[in-house]
Amino acid sequence: MGLNKTLAKIVVEINETANKFQSSIVIKTDDKTIDAKSILGLTYTVLSSKKFELEIHGPDEEGAKKAMSHVFWKNNLPVEVV
Repeated sequence: MGLNKTLAKIVVEINETANKFQSSIVIKTDDKTIDAKSILGLTYTVLSSKKFELEIHGPDEEGAKKAMSHVFWKNNLPVEVV
């Protein structure tokens, strides 16, 4: 699957949302662990994965968990926050 406009918008939205927070936001999928604040890592992950797990730790983690969950949910990406 190539990077089309829809996927590009999803990647940018995930990245922009993650960068609003101080907390560490890590996406785990399959055998990969990606920093959600890394646009390059996100691009590959969103293209190649069907299931996502978020690990969020830091001073504003509750807000980050809600915001990140919402972004994944509204883009129909299956996510679990751990």
